[in-house]
Amino acid sequence: MDIVIASKNRHKFDEIVGIFEDTDINLLFAGDYPDLPDVVEDGDTLFENALLKAKKIGDTLKMPCIADDTGFYVNSLDGKPGINAAHYAGEHRSYADNNAKVLSELADADDKSAYFQTVTVFYDPLTGEIVHSIGTVNGFVIDRCRGDKGFGYDSIFVPESYEKTYAEMTDDEKNKMSHRYKSISGLVTAIINRKIL
Repeated sequence: MDIVIASKNRHKFDEIVGIFEDTDINLLFAGDYPDLPDVVEDGDTLFENALLKAKKIGDTLKMPCIADDTGFYVNSLDGKPGINAAHYAGEHRSYADNNAKVLSELADADDKSAYFQTVTVFYDPLTGEIVHSIGTVNGFVIDRCRGDKGFGYDSIFVPESYEKTYAEMTDDEKNKMSHRYKSISGLVTAIINRKIL
């Protein structure tokens, strides 16, 4: 089965491909379809945003689609950046800008606990079937960026029971324990159990 991944973020797509490497599912990159419409992610939850993307891209291409949305929640910041993680330092700001803002706001905080959460949605426009899965990884924010792999907040987040940031892990290490791995693995299991594939 061909399934399009509703993301134009090549880093994210490559990470998802790594998670799917032991399956027979052929993943297609939304970035290879230049005429796809932009999706306004104006939902109030990760699930709503993921579903918006999955439906828009799936309906446009008329093929099954997987979309995800991820939030980064820092407890001392009342859960921020949260669902607005990608644009925390402002629209069109870089990963480095977002990281710098979090580090600055946490400079004097005693509690630097945080967690990533991903909601992944499968949508089939031919059947209307919708399946979703949630993956969460707890950890904490360090006081400076470490590592040059990954993207987003990977260089400032150390998962529980680990000493490395996500950005210091190999793709294989991260893909065996990340929030996205947990969410997508749960989705694949749910899809197979429901005999959708």
